[in-house]
Amino acid sequence: MSQEPLLTLTEVDKTFGGLLAVNNLSINIYKGQIYGLIGPNGAGKTTVFNLITGVYPCTKGSIFSESIDLTQLKPHAITRLGFARTFQTIRLFANMTTLEHVMVGQNFLARSPIGGILPLGSGKERNLREQAKEILILLGLWEVRHQKALILPYGIQRKVEIARALATQPKLLLLDEPTAGLNIQETKDLLKTLNKIHEQGITLLIIEHDMRVIMELCDHIFVLNFGQKIAEGTPDQIRVNEQVIEAYLGKEE
Repeated sequence: MSQEPLLTLTEVDKTFGGLLAVNNLSINIYKGQIYGLIGPNGAGKTTVFNLITGVYPCTKGSIFSESIDLTQLKPHAITRLGFARTFQTIRLFANMTTLEHVMVGQNFLARSPIGGILPLGSGKERNLREQAKEILILLGLWEVRHQKALILPYGIQRKVEIARALATQPKLLLLDEPTAGLNIQETKDLLKTLNKIHEQGITLLIIEHDMRVIMELCDHIFVLNFGQKIAEGTPDQIRVNEQVIEAYLGKEE
């Protein structure tokens, strides 16, 4: 494990009106690990993703990637630093093919600082096309590369969204409920895909309600309840943690 965290949240708060959605949250994410972020509905998990990716500003606290303060950056700048995400509700483009979705993610990389697009046929453009092919093969999407993404089975659409995020060449991939709506076989297939992504050297942070997925996949788990971290540790440690059990099952009177 790297000595310096890839991502550090320090005493982060997020308030919406009078509601404290995230409360004094401090966590470290290290390179090369698979992390889970779990908790009951309304615990603040997606809000944490939105804070990391710049969708919301922190009310208090700081978010750093190594020496860079992410709290001062716009979402596109955070993506350029290597932070990509998917959403709980799939967000695909109606008229785009699987390959075109990957190219949308790559177009972000292909643009120069002044907004110009690389010339067609340039060396960089050819490299991006080769990388797109590698991503599609890795996720088992090469055979459906020319099909409209929205007519594909739901489980394949999930992979298309992940492929688009991978096209930005992230060092940390944030996945919000990636197995939501999937059947047992689709879930097993997606787990294999996520392990393949991790084997490419990409760190994963996953929000997930399916505890079997979390326990099988993750190296380290953070648990939120009412916006506050109540536990963190390995799957074995979290499985027997009394605060976690109470948060999910309630406490007997």
